[in-house]
Amino acid sequence: MDLAFIPSPSVGVVHLGPIPLRGYAFCIIIGVFVGVWLGNKRWVQRGGRSGTVADIAVWAVPFGLVGGRLYHVVTTYEPYFGPNGHPLDAFKVWEGGLGIWGAVALGAVGAWIGCRRRGIPLPAYADALAPGLALGQAIGRWGNWFNQELYGKPTDVPWALKISSDPAIGRIGGTYHPTFLYECLWCIGVAALVMWADKRFRLGHGRAFALYVAAYCAGRAWIEYMRVDEAHHILGLRLNVWTALIVLVLAVAYFVVSAKKAPGREAVVEPGAQLAEGADGAAAEDADHADEAKVSVEKPSSKTASEDDGETETEAGADGADGASESAKDEPGDKKAADAADAPAADAPAKPAGSGSTKKS
Repeated sequence: MDLAFIPSPSVGVVHLGPIPLRGYAFCIIIGVFVGVWLGNKRWVQRGGRSGTVADIAVWAVPFGLVGGRLYHVVTTYEPYFGPNGHPLDAFKVWEGGLGIWGAVALGAVGAWIGCRRRGIPLPAYADALAPGLALGQAIGRWGNWFNQELYGKPTDVPWALKISSDPAIGRIGGTYHPTFLYECLWCIGVAALVMWADKRFRLGHGRAFALYVAAYCAGRAWIEYMRVDEAHHILGLRLNVWTALIVLVLAVAYFVVSAKKAPGREAVVEPGAQLAEGADGAAAEDADHADEAKVSVEKPSSKTASEDDGETETEAGADGADGASESAKDEPGDKKAADAADAPAADAPAKPAGSGSTKKS
């Protein structure tokens, strides 16, 4: 008896009226948004313009979805084109069935188209997007949990995944290895590895993307080996195990050759982005200068008015001082005139002696 296990959801879809809300689709959509968000942050850090990653993703995401579905249908064609297959079911993406190999391959074609239209080198764009792709895959894998699919071999470990029986599709209930969880955790580790290595060694020219591919394939090989869903085998190994090993070798080879051919990182990842930022900065600086000039013009105006008032008061004080000074000047003159009027006759010419007392008898 299992004492602990990871439960699976009883249903993978909830209906909002006539609209089905599928857990698988929500996981894919959330994974895309997280990948674009992180890719945009890394693109801006590398000198690109904000929003460019999303603009190119408009091309990459639809191509990736088509490529992922094509890979799944081609490598697992029996349910669609086998003896009892239903060809129209090939279009039912919401029921699961997206091959990461086809998604990345055809998604790269869409990204190349978007990059070419913007004049951006595809390797630089792939480097910025690589960790976001890994995180997007980590989130998208939870869609398998909602659909109760792509689990591993039977096990009784405490973290085993509980799967319910479904005779209609031949699913046997029990506890199995949660390969969706293993891959989710592995992808998170791959994202952390790529971001660390990119920051430490300044990877460029597609090497960060190559590291993501190589690291993911290394984990996917052993996780794929644990799965029990039906798949084609070649030399005793599942087809996806061979795919993971081959892509791993190609990614490592590209990393080594690129490191020798073009070491370092691209100096410019988006032509014109730095000029646009410089123009925006200059415009903002001009606006600041204009505001400062406006303030400097307004301040002297108010200061002049106050100075005018001060000058008026000063002039009034000066006039009062001048009046007082003139009064002070006039007052001694008047006093002198009064003193002159009251002065004795001694100031007049003296008469000859005896002239006043001689008289005829």
